[in-house]
Formats: sequence, structure tokens, C-alpha cells
Amino acid sequence: MSIIITGATGQLGRIVIAELLAAGVPAGEITAVARDKEKAADLAARGVQVHIADYDQPDTFAGAFRAGDRVLLVSGTDIGRRTAQHSAVIDAAKAAGVAQLAYVGIFGGPKADFLLGDEHRATEQLILDSGLPYTFLRDNWYSEMYLGDLAGIVERGAVVTNVAPGSRIATAPRRDYAAAAAVVMREDGHLNTAYELGGDSAWSFEEFAEEVTRQTGRTVVHTSVTAAERKAILTGAGVPAAFAEILVDVDEAIGRGALSATPGDLSRLIGRPTTPIADSIAEALTSASS
Repeated sequence: MSIIITGATGQLGRIVIAELLAAGVPAGEITAVARDKEKAADLAARGVQVHIADYDQPDTFAGAFRAGDRVLLVSGTDIGRRTAQHSAVIDAAKAAGVAQLAYVGIFGGPKADFLLGDEHRATEQLILDSGLPYTFLRDNWYSEMYLGDLAGIVERGAVVTNVAPGSRIATAPRRDYAAAAAVVMREDGHLNTAYELGGDSAWSFEEFAEEVTRQTGRTVVHTSVTAAERKAILTGAGVPAAFAEILVDVDEAIGRGALSATPGDLSRLIGRPTTPIADSIAEALTSASS
């Protein structure tokens, strides 16, 4: 039996493998599925098995899985093409008779009523239709999504969204979600289960701005604009129109409360509280200054 991680050289996949190794899973029992052999060279050097495959080339998954394996399907990044890409993995996993197919999807699952949820809902249905034992890891937004431009936010004195004032979101950093994925891959008792994963506490963008102000000494406010204005800002900054539409739509969903729930599944899985947004802000500021 092997634990197989797809998208293994991506930001989430790498952390999942690191968590597995730290928990004592032998490197030889882990397989990293990656498109680029060079990007996986460091994993191979640690003794992790590497299988080269591409979501867009289903035949490359031949021999990737065996009966009894546990597979973590990390969703692809090519929005609009992911359902077909994921189908290639699901088909290969079914043909091999894997013991578990875990999927990293989106918070809310079938109730995710925003554009970004469409492909995740479709993928979950494909997995259910396959009859494979499954685990759905429905991740809320990553805290890092709001920290990549932290220096710009401080410089401008504003975090700009089209989120309605006072709306809340329960984020957690990528490493918390990765830790949960590692748990369900190495432990028994998680089959045919869906976990709604997110932070223990939801925060508003006003609170986010106040915390950045507190930690930097520079006044930052939350500026809420219309969806059309937000899309114009994003496309003006070079974001492709289709992706800008998705980001704007997520902000609208936050305004409806779609990402504010705190069911506690994440902290229960990882056995500790999730990382507060204030800690993530502090870490991002430290990294930016080092």
C-alpha cells in the first residue's frame, strides 16, 4: 500500500508530503505524482517515489495506482478544464481498485453556490459515481490568498474588495489544510466522509485591516466597491478577465455568508486550534522584511 499525492510539487502537495514524512510515514511508501521530473527531484532525493503524469494526458496515469493504495487528488489549477482533468485520475484510480480516493475540493461542497464551486461539485459527483471509497476535504479559502499583496495593501492604506461590509470568512493557512490531508491519508476511519474545513474563527475585512494597522503602525482600511469596479481594478492590474470574474464572484459569496461557517472539522482533524489570521499576518510581515 502506498500513499499517493497528485499535484505533489504544488504548494499544497509539497506540504502534505512534508507532513506525512514528519509523522513517520516511510518515504518509500509515498508516491509523488508530478508533471515535471526536475521539480520533483528534491522529493526523490528524500526517498519519495515519483510518477510523472499530466492531468491532460490520461494515459500517463497508467501504472500510477495499485489496488489498496490511498490517493489524494489535489485539484488542478486550470479553471474551466479541471473536471475533465480530474476524471483522468478518477478513472485510473477506479481501474486500479484503490482503497481510498481523497479529494481536495471547496467549502460547502454541493452547497457552494458560486462559480469556483462548479468544477468541485462536478468532481465530487464523478467520485461518488465511481463507487470508490472517498474522503472529501472541502477547504475554505487559504489565508495566503489575502497576504500575497500585503506590502501593497500597507502602501495603499486599503484592502479593496467587493465584499459587503461586515461580512466574514473563516480562513486558515495552507499548512493547516495540508496537515488535515496528511491525517486522513495515513489514518483509518475517514472513508465515505466529507469534512468542511476552515478556520476556528471567522473574520471580517474591517478586522483584517485593523489588525494590519495594529501590526504595522500604518493605517489600513477596508474599501468595499461594486462588483463591476472590483473587476475593473483586477483586470487593470493584469488579472485575466475570466479569473477576475471568479474572484469577484467569490467576494459576492462571502457577502452572502457562504464562507463564514466554523464547523470545527479542521481543528479536530489536526488536533490543535487553527492558525488565527493575526498570526498569518505577522508571519507574512516577517517574511516580507527578511
